[in-house]
Amino acid sequence: MLAVSKGFPASKIMELHDLGQNDFGESKVQEALQKKKELENCEKIRWHFIGKIQSNKIRKIVQNFYYIHSVDSYEKILKISKASTELEKITLLMIQIKLAEDPLKGGMSYEEVLQRWSEIKKFRGIKINGLMTINPKDLTSEENLKLFKKCRFLTDSLKLQDCSMGMSNDWKEAVEAGSTWLRLGSSIFGKRKV
Repeated sequence: MLAVSKGFPASKIMELHDLGQNDFGESKVQEALQKKKELENCEKIRWHFIGKIQSNKIRKIVQNFYYIHSVDSYEKILKISKASTELEKITLLMIQIKLAEDPLKGGMSYEEVLQRWSEIKKFRGIKINGLMTINPKDLTSEENLKLFKKCRFLTDSLKLQDCSMGMSNDWKEAVEAGSTWLRLGSSIFGKRKV
């Protein structure tokens, strides 16, 4: 389980960490770096980047996050590889895949991932552990399950370990489809202040 802590103070992360939760998801680099500084004594915390990746922030993301869940383009995989190689680091990442038409969601298409896979596997400085997807809002339970199963199928086809799918509103279907990472925020921390 990935506790999505974006928008919540470091004190809330500390409370959950004290109960044994070590993996926390953030989507804004500056906010995450501030929390990381405040919680530097919590050595077991693993920070996951789950937000939209801006090219000018890639180096900071590579330097400060244990795992990147939201790599939504071939170009960004290439840039992460370059930054990781320069920093002499192996970066864990998941490719974000877009399985349904939704202008609000990013990701590589199913076809593009397959088409570029042999090339992507050769990149240095990165370890692609899995795929990540976010379903459009307002889908039925059956529609969510169908898309999640498609993501799981591609994950298995590529012989990858992780499949990050499911959030507070659709986690049950994600579990049924074989998710290995649930990204839960509001169901753990409550509603975010807007």
